[in-house]
Amino acid sequence: MEADISSQAVGLASNTDFSLWSLFLRADLVVKSVILMLIGCSIYSWAVIIEKFRLFKKINLESEEFEEKFWKSKSAETFYNSLPADVENPTASLFKDTMQSLLKAKSKSNLNERMASILEVNIEKQISKIDKGFTFLATVGSTAPFIGLFGTVWGIMNSFQSIAISRNTSLAIVAPGIAEALFATALGLLAAIPAVVAYNKFNNDSKKYSQRLENFSKRFLSII
Repeated sequence: MEADISSQAVGLASNTDFSLWSLFLRADLVVKSVILMLIGCSIYSWAVIIEKFRLFKKINLESEEFEEKFWKSKSAETFYNSLPADVENPTASLFKDTMQSLLKAKSKSNLNERMASILEVNIEKQISKIDKGFTFLATVGSTAPFIGLFGTVWGIMNSFQSIAISRNTSLAIVAPGIAEALFATALGLLAAIPAVVAYNKFNNDSKKYSQRLENFSKRFLSII
């Protein structure tokens, strides 16, 4: 064990390449695992961010078109019959699911109360679909800095072990290990910051869209 650390210290002293790739290659298994985990989380976070950005842009435009056509239609039932079978827009899906329940209702007593309950359930159903992926962004935003910090602590521990074994306090001995450690911290922040910003933005967009669905539901309920 001591021989390994000693040889690692000599290698660090002679190798002064501080490129990101070199830092990764020189890191031990634990730090490499942390780096790969953070890179994977960052890549998936950006995939979720891009997907949600496109989603909100799409559903807001489609909802505007849907509501405009709906309020210009002769009746809710006529408009329902003209809808395609595979609607994807949340507002259109909310209307379609509610109309199906309305047409299947055998009793017309307390219809408004029952429809209000159905609309509420359907709104929650549509919002849960929109919110898919938010938990991952929140998790990355809250845990990535600590995962990076773990890699940092581990790397610094290795640097101190190198000092103890080599009995050499030269900066050339400790600098590479500390650089690897700080690289893990930087990756943790790189993964966390976009995830936190995106989560806050999309969570706010989701609340706005939820309010939009509720407003549509109230207006729809008033004409039933």
